Amino acid sequence: MDTPIHGTCDPRFEPVEETFRMHFARGKDVGASFALMIGDELLVDLYGGYADKERTRPWERNTIVNVFSTTKIMTALCIHILRDRGMVSYDAPVMEYWPEFGCNGKEEVKVWHLLTHSSGLPHFGEPIEPEALYDWDRMIGILERQAPLWEPGTKLGYHMTTFGYLVGEIVRRVTGKMVSTFFKEEVADPMDIDFMLGVPPDQHDRIADLIPPKNSMLQRIARNNFLYKLLRKPIFLQVIRNPSVASETGIPNTPEWRSAEIPASNGHGNAVSIARVGAILANGGMLEGKRVLSSDTVNESVVPRVKGKDIVTFEKHQFGLGWAVNQDKLPHGKVAERAFQWGGLGGSICWMDLDERMSFAFAMNKMNLRLLGKQRRERFRDVVYKCLRDA
Repeated sequence: MDTPIHGTCDPRFEPVEETFRMHFARGKDVGASFALMIGDELLVDLYGGYADKERTRPWERNTIVNVFSTTKIMTALCIHILRDRGMVSYDAPVMEYWPEFGCNGKEEVKVWHLLTHSSGLPHFGEPIEPEALYDWDRMIGILERQAPLWEPGTKLGYHMTTFGYLVGEIVRRVTGKMVSTFFKEEVADPMDIDFMLGVPPDQHDRIADLIPPKNSMLQRIARNNFLYKLLRKPIFLQVIRNPSVASETGIPNTPEWRSAEIPASNGHGNAVSIARVGAILANGGMLEGKRVLSSDTVNESVVPRVKGKDIVTFEKHQFGLGWAVNQDKLPHGKVAERAFQWGGLGGSICWMDLDERMSFAFAMNKMNLRLLGKQRRERFRDVVYKCLRDA
C-alpha cells in the first residue's frame, strides 16, 4: 500500500521529494515531514505517513513530534537574543548570572563553554532516574554541586541533556522566565513558529508517537550492566545511562515527558516550524521583515570556537555557539564554511546556510540508530545542494 504523501515542492527540488518518498518506500519512515526555505520563501513543504506505529493516525500538516537534540537550536537562540540585548556576554563567567554555579572548579566556566559543549559537564554527577528530569530545581542543584571533568574550553564532549539545564538556567536567572516561556514569547508567537519546549496537555493529541529502532544496540548496551562495567564506564555510557531515557524508549511518549521542561531534548515541532527557526538564522537574524537577532550575532555564532574529536560521541566536530559548523565538502565542490546544523536522536535535523540564505529541516517518528541525525542529514544535504547547483 502506498504511503499518503502531501504538500508542495518547487520543481527545482523534485529530487528532494523523491528522497522523501524513497524513505517511506524502503520502510525507513512511518510518518515524517520535510521543509526547505530560501529567504522568506517556503519552497518545499512535505508531510505524510502515520503518527503511530499501528498506522491508524494520519500524519497531518499540524502534526508535531519530539525532535530530541534539534531542540538545542531553539535553546541556544534564546541566549543569542539575550546577548543581542546586552543582558548576557558569551565571555562572562556563568557564575556572574548564576552565583551558586561558581564552585567546585566551575568558577572559570564561561557562557561560550556551555554553548560549545566544552564546559566539562557532559553528564549529571549524581545518579538520577528519568523522572528526575521533570524536576528543574533538582537538576540545577545537581549541576551546581558537581565538578567539571576537564578544564573548560580544552576538550569537546557532547552535553546531551545537561546543555538544556545549563543554558536554560542562565535564561531563567537573567529574565525570570523559564526558557520555554521566553522562547514562546520572543520567537514562537511573534514569528508564527509551531514549536514548543514542553507541550500543554490540550495539544498532546497532535503529537506523533516515537517508534524506537528494533534490536537497538544502544538499548542492549544501556541495559547490560555487565557490559557497562566491562567497558569501565566510558563517558558515552555515563551520558546515556544517567538517566537511561535512551533505553527506556516509551518515556518520550508519556504525557509527563511531553509537557516537561527539558530544553535539550523534548522540544516538539515539525519540519516547517524547525525550518522557520533555521530561516531566521540563515537570513542573518530576520524573517519576513521581522528582526530577531542582529547579523553580527549570527555571524559570530558560526565562527568555530572548539574543534576536534568529541570525547562523548567520538565524532569530529567544530562548534560555533550552539551548533556545529560545517567542515565537509558538499556536492557543489565547496566546504560551505558558513553552513551550520544540529540534529536529534533518531534522525531529526536542521541545516542552515548563511551564503545560500537557506534552511531545511526533517522531523520523523521512526527512529534510527544515529545519535544526531547524521545519516538522514547527509542524504538530504547532498540532494539539496545538488539541486542548488543545478538550478
